[in-house]
Amino acid sequence: MNFLSTSALLLLLTGSTFAQTVRPKTAAESEMPSVSNVWVPDLGNGTYKNPVLNADYSDPDACRAGDDYYLVASSFDAVPGLPILHSKDLVNWTLIGHALKRQPPFDHFEKTQHGNGVWAPAIRYHNKEFYIYYPDPDFGIYLTKASNPAGPWSEPVLVEGGKGLIDPCPLWDDNGQVYLVHGWAGSRAGIKSILTIKKLNAEGNRVLDEGVVVYDGHESDPTIEGPKIYTRNGYYYIFAPAGGVSTGWQLVLRSKSIYGPYERRVVMDQGKTSINGPHQGAWVDTRPVNGKPGEDWFLHFQDKNAYGRVVHLQPMKWVNDWPVIGIDTDGDGKGEPVLTHKKPTIPTDNAGKESPIGTPPESDEFNTTTLGRQWQWQANPKGIWHTTGRRFGSNQGFLRLYSYKAPEEVKNIWDAPNVLMQKFPAERFMATTKLTFRPNPKLENERVGLIIMGLSYANLALKSGKDAVSLVYGVCKKASEGKAEVETVLTTVSKNSPVYLRVVVTEGAKCQFSYSLDGQNFTKAGDPFQAEVGRWIGAKMGIFCTRTTQINDSGYADFDWFRVEAVPTQNP
Repeated sequence: MNFLSTSALLLLLTGSTFAQTVRPKTAAESEMPSVSNVWVPDLGNGTYKNPVLNADYSDPDACRAGDDYYLVASSFDAVPGLPILHSKDLVNWTLIGHALKRQPPFDHFEKTQHGNGVWAPAIRYHNKEFYIYYPDPDFGIYLTKASNPAGPWSEPVLVEGGKGLIDPCPLWDDNGQVYLVHGWAGSRAGIKSILTIKKLNAEGNRVLDEGVVVYDGHESDPTIEGPKIYTRNGYYYIFAPAGGVSTGWQLVLRSKSIYGPYERRVVMDQGKTSINGPHQGAWVDTRPVNGKPGEDWFLHFQDKNAYGRVVHLQPMKWVNDWPVIGIDTDGDGKGEPVLTHKKPTIPTDNAGKESPIGTPPESDEFNTTTLGRQWQWQANPKGIWHTTGRRFGSNQGFLRLYSYKAPEEVKNIWDAPNVLMQKFPAERFMATTKLTFRPNPKLENERVGLIIMGLSYANLALKSGKDAVSLVYGVCKKASEGKAEVETVLTTVSKNSPVYLRVVVTEGAKCQFSYSLDGQNFTKAGDPFQAEVGRWIGAKMGIFCTRTTQINDSGYADFDWFRVEAVPTQNP
């Protein structure tokens, strides 16, 4: 995936309009690896900056397999779910696939289920297979496996059914016994702030007992959750955050027995830094290099409101069989997060080169038969929502979205299942898409557009009418509460003519929409919109095509491309 270089921008500000040349990609550019124009954590001098993933990959867990690292994160109701990211150095992460192509129970997730679905998963490499245990707080704990982390992954198996079972993590003990530690969601189970360990069968796909509560955090560590279990030097360790997502601390428990009693220590908190939380994550190590011992590192998330839960990488060391995460300036055994640091020491390739710089994809030229891996629907998709193809006699691809009528109970786009979205990639960025709308002449109120989605949302869209196509700006405050969208007609546009839609996001998640009919002169649409969080997630950006009436056919819109770029120096 690739996108327009900022060096190609020509910006001419004139009042509320501005000019910018939007050029197509060359063939050479289309073959380049994905490297973001808005956030690259690798500083190119042997150091990195946090966050290493400046997007909403919440509740991260990671494991090492040889010289490769794999990370998984919560995906809630977004489909495909369970994103799988790969790295060679813990700094440069690429998105290689998803473990869930559709989310079970399938009929349940045909409708949007904001805040439900996949909560904090765990990934482990065992006996040459990758295991992901993930919880659905309404249905139980599932297991999916793969020999190749890029997929295919097995159909999920329900390891234990029930409500409120969350944040599972397995452990294959030296004695052959398999265990599972998990937390509890008070909203479903009626209790929280405790951790439970249960036995699993040898295959790891079925719970064998009711388990033992091994830690009660009600007095010292309220809302303890997200446990990850490991063994080292004869100790069992449970890494778990407590105190709340945006205000808590990182806790480590240790014991000589799997069932405790466990000693407790806070090993990292915000301290004097700007990194609030810091919240749950994963301990990973590197292989020894040139006779030097391997290093220890910790990946965790920080809650950044509308930007979601971004992922940080912290140095880690062991002192008297206790981990210290981050930098411990006063030597009390409790670290603070770092913003910049030396990169992990890793084996180099045969040419002596470090791993290449890479980031998750953001832009999409729609030149292949599949969507870019960054895209996710709001529910299990139907085959009639979209297709991809190429122009006749051309190598130029496009994405076609067919208008789809949402269920009758849907009051606004918040609950429309056929919204195609991706995460915010940085605090500042600009997203532009080129589309051509071909409404069904027998329908009115077909709408296609660009959207910023959260508990409240805003969108810039083309809307079909009896005699014309209108360009409209819509804002829906308290969309999650079923409030109606307020729509403002900006102008009319010619049918079947290309239109360029854009949103510029700046610090504080302020969003300014604009449009162009020629790809050069853009006009602002409406007042700046304040992006809001979703349910347990950050705001998202995306595209949609909807209608309000069901007949025997639909209209459609063809998207030529979707590009994410740096905000020009002179912010439009």
